[in-house]
Amino acid sequence: MGVTPRHVCRPPGSVSQVVFHNHSNWSLEDTGALLSSGRKDYVMVQLQNGEIWELSRCSRNKRENTSGLDYEYTGSKKEFPCVDGYIYDQNTWKSTAVTQWNLVCDRKWLAMLIQPLFMFGVLLGSVTFGYFSDRLGRRVVLWATSSGMFLFGIAAAFAVDYYTFMAARFFLAMVASGYLVVGFVYVMEFIGMKSRTWASVHLHSFFAAGTLLVALTGYLVRTWWLYQMILSTVTIPFILCCWVLPETPFWLLSEGRYEEAQKIVDIMAKWNRASSCKLSELLSLDLQGPVSNSPTEVQKHNLSYLFYNWSIATRTLTVWLIWFTGSLGFYSFSLNSVNLGGNEYLNLFLLGVVEIPAYTFVCIAMDKVGRRTVLAYSLFCSALACGVVMVIPQKHYILVVVTAMVGKFAIGAAFGLIYLYTAELYPTIVRSLAVGSGSMVCRLASILAPFSVDLSSVWIFIPQLFVGTMALLSGVLTLKLPETLGKRLATTWEEAAKLESENESNSSKLLATTNNSGLEKTEATTPRDSGLGE
Repeated sequence: MGVTPRHVCRPPGSVSQVVFHNHSNWSLEDTGALLSSGRKDYVMVQLQNGEIWELSRCSRNKRENTSGLDYEYTGSKKEFPCVDGYIYDQNTWKSTAVTQWNLVCDRKWLAMLIQPLFMFGVLLGSVTFGYFSDRLGRRVVLWATSSGMFLFGIAAAFAVDYYTFMAARFFLAMVASGYLVVGFVYVMEFIGMKSRTWASVHLHSFFAAGTLLVALTGYLVRTWWLYQMILSTVTIPFILCCWVLPETPFWLLSEGRYEEAQKIVDIMAKWNRASSCKLSELLSLDLQGPVSNSPTEVQKHNLSYLFYNWSIATRTLTVWLIWFTGSLGFYSFSLNSVNLGGNEYLNLFLLGVVEIPAYTFVCIAMDKVGRRTVLAYSLFCSALACGVVMVIPQKHYILVVVTAMVGKFAIGAAFGLIYLYTAELYPTIVRSLAVGSGSMVCRLASILAPFSVDLSSVWIFIPQLFVGTMALLSGVLTLKLPETLGKRLATTWEEAAKLESENESNSSKLLATTNNSGLEKTEATTPRDSGLGE
């Protein structure tokens, strides 16, 4: 919706003849597509009143001498601003938000704010609706956010001006982010420990399926407001059927609604053809013990606890850098698909397709060779792909797209793994804080990614240079992190600090005892599941 087509200034009157270089049989609407990136290109037109104007992207010049129609002109002329608007090339896009409100030239910065402000809404929405879901319940927030996605999406499509459009998109981003976060929690609280890792990673696959739908819709619908309306209607079936879904037993138990939780557990057991369990017996110690009558005082930790000592501080900064790189690369590859050459919609579709096998690769490889190894090599592969894209000639756009797909595969694998790896690197007392802070850094990167892509107008490979450099640096620093495969989850800072020393002393032992598959499987699975259960 925010793409900027090629354009020229609109002349101040009716045109009788159009000249572009040595051609004079063009219509004014078609000449916008002929302008190259050079600033010296212009379209010469003769108006019905005899005036001759040179039209460029952001200005127009009136020739003083009107006796000839030669394209090259050395006589005097006077420059005027584009007060009558612009004529846009409509061969690819019939209408965008940029053409709707003339967000070009001196108003170009307004177009550059469309995506960053949306990402800022994503940041606020993940925090706001995560809080509401803990207070009001998962199902209520899911219904509210899905309804908001429909309402704000329609509001953006019918926006009467730029500022209304931006406001609607900002709130759309907030509710969409809340919907995604709460939906993730909802699924996790219904999935058992045995399949929770696969479920958590493959939720990203459905996000990738949404990318495919966006690409297909954009290809079929080239008018921005109609495109926005169609995508907004996707949530209607969920809005109508949301109340059929039950509330999660975990949230009901946290609110003391034990009878409702018991009913849902019984239904789950029935669907899975398993025997149910009595929550009153499982929670008897909590319900009848002396602690149940008086709330336990929970020690609160702030961000400074992630810098407990020099070793932990280094670990935190490294983890934050990986979060930042993963998000920057993920969104840069997606948003930059327009600049890869060839068909923009096919590029975005292929970059979405490649994410799905990336998440499957993560699920299999992280339990075979370890989290650190998979993460580091994924980052290195992404950096290499960015470097290769920069040296491939633009005319070989098929090779460029294939290499970008490799980079998106690698950065997608890293992005899908960092959630779990971060949770395993920190003790229980700050585990949620560590993941939450990493997610905030991730959102900051998503805000900066559109600016990086916009800089491709200065040099087309700036996004690849930024992502490649950050990925290379992150990959090197990842090798300094401890391996968590086969390690118990830390509960104290002392145990967390031992991870690095244990990793160095036991690395050769783990390689030498790979034949003991039963013990290794138990040690690798139990800590991971416990962490997700918490």
